[in-house]
Amino acid sequence: MGFKQKIVKLSLIDSKDESFSITTPKNIDHLMDSIDNVGLLNLPLLIEKRSGYKIVCGFRRIEACRRLSWTDVEVRILDVDTKRLECIKYAITDNSLQRPLNLIEQSRSINMLFDFYKNFSSLGKELSDMGLPENQSIIKKIKELCHLSGSVQNGILSNTISLTMALELGRMQQKAGEVFAKLFETLKLGLNKQREILTLAKEISLREDIPVLKVIENNILQKILTNEDLDRNQKISKIRIYLKQRRFPVITAAEKEFVSHLKKLKLGNGIKLIPPDNFEGNTYFLKISFQNLIELKDRKVTFDAFIQNPSLRKILARPT
Repeated sequence: MGFKQKIVKLSLIDSKDESFSITTPKNIDHLMDSIDNVGLLNLPLLIEKRSGYKIVCGFRRIEACRRLSWTDVEVRILDVDTKRLECIKYAITDNSLQRPLNLIEQSRSINMLFDFYKNFSSLGKELSDMGLPENQSIIKKIKELCHLSGSVQNGILSNTISLTMALELGRMQQKAGEVFAKLFETLKLGLNKQREILTLAKEISLREDIPVLKVIENNILQKILTNEDLDRNQKISKIRIYLKQRRFPVITAAEKEFVSHLKKLKLGNGIKLIPPDNFEGNTYFLKISFQNLIELKDRKVTFDAFIQNPSLRKILARPT
């Protein structure tokens, strides 16, 4: 790498040109303290432009110096004929040597390099040399991340949204993807519950022939989310119940009717009536538990009353 080391005025450095920007963290308080106490240990890397300089590596370092009210800063300046591809490699390497790149930073890196390689195979080899993923399938997935909405990207950075879920949200209409991302972030949902809620919302959308955004922005759901008397787990439970009831109205109605009749049977402990899965079919199961002969005789008394109870006939007479 050909460069010269010199002191330049901060006013000549263009921080708005983010052609080579990779880093996602914005907080620089710790960096400012470090620079203020010990100075710049790793000098920013710049390249000349028509008027002033463009940053290749060191966006946060330059910003920290500005906030510290420096007027001049020592930097490394690349030869003016340095190719764009070389600058990109310097930017990626400079960041990856300091710490592992997060998924969004990897995505930015892949997109910067993509135009210079004929296929994902050759790109993978280059990325491998930089300590980044070389698997072509993974590269293709990560590449899409930096094109997703800010809400989805923030979910990835906070580890609220997985790579798989992020790509799924990215395939949705943008506003809908953002709303789901904010919902997942607010409720801190695990992947399984995220997928359950998203699947239910999509199926309701198809069943009722309405946009999926309209499903999730429903007034009932919004009231649950904004109810300050409910904790996070209670909100999650109520949202799941609401979506299931809306998605499966027939099953929900059958379940409510079954529970209503079941209460009237007064089975007590030791006897449990189990309905068919999803109330499809006519086969019920009766589970009787006991520890001794006395308990078994008690169960028989309950059972005899149970088979004579009108509520049982109403349960068994349910249409299939």
